[in-house]
Amino acid sequence: MGAVVVWWQTSRTQRHLGNEFENNGQDFGAVLTELPLVFLAGAVVPAVVWGLGAWLLGRRRRAESSQFHA
Repeated sequence: MGAVVVWWQTSRTQRHLGNEFENNGQDFGAVLTELPLVFLAGAVVPAVVWGLGAWLLGRRRRAESSQFHA
């Protein structure tokens, strides 16, 4: 949800959605092409960061446990 809010607030998006005088330059094609990518990034990026953190913590724990057994 945060990714959509940030995307919505950008000047580029506001320009495409017709924040001009009498909605001149309104382009809903930007919404149809960019919004799915924003949703995807909002779902994938946190999952990748969480997975990377879990992998690094697991790797660190294995290294610590092997030091105690040696």
